[in-house]
Amino acid sequence: MTNNPDTPAIDGESPSGLANERFQFPRWANYLFPVLLLAAIGVLTYIPLLGTLALSPDTRAVGYQPEQPVPFSHALHAGKLKLDCRYCHSTVESAGFAAVPPTQTCLNCHAAIRSDSPKLAVVKESFETGNPIRWIKVHDVPDFVYFNHSAHINKGVACESCHGRIDQMEEVFQAKPLSMAWCLECHRAPEQHLRPRELVTAMGWDAQTATGKSQTQLGAELAQVYHVQPTHFMTSCSTCHR
Repeated sequence: MTNNPDTPAIDGESPSGLANERFQFPRWANYLFPVLLLAAIGVLTYIPLLGTLALSPDTRAVGYQPEQPVPFSHALHAGKLKLDCRYCHSTVESAGFAAVPPTQTCLNCHAAIRSDSPKLAVVKESFETGNPIRWIKVHDVPDFVYFNHSAHINKGVACESCHGRIDQMEEVFQAKPLSMAWCLECHRAPEQHLRPRELVTAMGWDAQTATGKSQTQLGAELAQVYHVQPTHFMTSCSTCHR
């Protein structure tokens, strides 16, 4: 006995009807697995990479101290010799960045002072060839952060507030965390870091000793004189992220 295709199946449905109602994945499902696989690989790669860069001593850590091409001693120049920061970093009062001095600035003194020192070999080579000295940046913030040196200097924020006691560093290192939380501590209470503008480069300056006023009292007065922005502006996202 042969099966009759017209014979009703169980529950009155034909075999062809069962086949027609079988679930079929949509065509786009063919691409779902490779897309999810690529996304998983991307996430598993991106997160560790981001964490590594965020925690790297080369970008964020206090104590970061790269070896510079010239063994320039800030302890000698800014400390013992009392050389003003602005002699080398001449743009801090007028520009958003602190310029690194050209080779000629070094030779203004060292063409005559200790000109035979082997420590000046790279400086001399730079002057003779015209190629700049490749200084390594120590204090760096992410590209999505807007920082303006002149805005801080002209409001009376001292160099040492962000850079530490440069005058005591043989080689410059990062003394402050430069994190968002650290910046906000100052932006919420700027009076704790303000001093007379003409003294922003004076290392170790103390308000109480110099003026007889506490830092809080003097800072509050200077905030009014220098027209420091109110807290709501200083802590606004758009102030630093533009």
